[in-house]
Amino acid sequence: MEAHNFTTPCSYSCHFLLFLLTVLLFITTPQICLATTATSSTQTYQTYIKTTCNSTLYAQLCYKSLSPYASQIQTNPQTLCTTALTIALNSAKNTSTMVSNVSKLAGLSSIEVAVIEDCIDNVKGSISELQDSLNEMGQLSGPDVEFRVASVKTWVSAALTDETTCTDGLSAKNVNNAMVKNTISEYILNLAQLTSIALALINGLKY
Repeated sequence: MEAHNFTTPCSYSCHFLLFLLTVLLFITTPQICLATTATSSTQTYQTYIKTTCNSTLYAQLCYKSLSPYASQIQTNPQTLCTTALTIALNSAKNTSTMVSNVSKLAGLSSIEVAVIEDCIDNVKGSISELQDSLNEMGQLSGPDVEFRVASVKTWVSAALTDETTCTDGLSAKNVNNAMVKNTISEYILNLAQLTSIALALINGLKY
């Protein structure tokens, strides 16, 4: 009795679908691997930042401000410090603009204006010192690297002192306008904390 080969249209469809699934698997597997690797690297970088930030007085602010730059920082201590300085410098510039605008408000007494103008000078000094520090960070190489790191520490410490001096002036009850006092104090406090973070991270550099 002759055997018949019963092949249904479904058999061809199933083989074709299997072929398509195989092709898709080969196409997507490298992408999945790359995505997994990228995710793993990002987590490694963020963990590094979080761990390093624990050495600062303001660990939460440190991680919050630096973690968005994890892919650039990776696990490089010098890049971490440079990024922290850049963030502090940008904050100082924003603070300077804000304090300058506040000094022009109507109704301030001559004493209040004088205190605020002193604060503006302090913040400008901080900007200069942070910029000098940032410039020096780009030259940390050669036999005098330790001297350069010491110079960076000195400038950042001076910037922090300037910022604290501004806060002290506001706290001496020379500014009676609560809104002005609180606004400036809030900006200066944030700036001082960011500067403190940068200094702590720089203190951790080893050469």
